[in-house]
Amino acid sequence: MDNHFEDNEKVYRAVYPPEVADIFWKRDGSISSAAFADPRGLSVDRGNYRSEKAVIISMQKRFQGRIITLYSKHCKEAGAVLRYAPSKSNPYHSEIHGNASTPLLSKSQRRYLARKAAICY
Repeated sequence: MDNHFEDNEKVYRAVYPPEVADIFWKRDGSISSAAFADPRGLSVDRGNYRSEKAVIISMQKRFQGRIITLYSKHCKEAGAVLRYAPSKSNPYHSEIHGNASTPLLSKSQRRYLARKAAICY
């Protein structure tokens, strides 16, 4: 794996459920743009064309909450930058940054990604 993300590759993010952090969820049950705010860059797992079930099982070992997904093309459409950033414990770890020099996504980028995100677990 490298920094190249195909448009149809999925990225996944764990988000606390509404009963733990209701700021991340709208009243209708959809994801809020607040779930996409992190000043250090938005931590995600790249799918790398694994089955969704395999990704969910892997993420459940490390995170609690719901899992949302986006296509990498949504990040590109928002003007965000996807970075492959593997860790010792997670070879799929990646980050979404607002641009090449700023890790925090802008408000408009967060809103766009929230509209494109799907809850997969």
